[in-house]
Amino acid sequence: MARPQMLKLAEVLTEIDMSRAAFYRLRARGNAPRLFKLPNGQLRVRRADLDDWLAGCEASAA
Repeated sequence: MARPQMLKLAEVLTEIDMSRAAFYRLRARGNAPRLFKLPNGQLRVRRADLDDWLAGCEASAA
């Protein structure tokens, strides 16, 4: 079984074209994809979680 692809927060922000501050505002409201904090303090987002979150955003906009 392959490990899920984990994206750095900077990669996620680039892909969704959003500032870090705007992302953290979404996160504070509970409207952001799930973040994982690694032991070294870096943040990651699973590719599947980001794709599901984006699909949910598209569905709610329609």
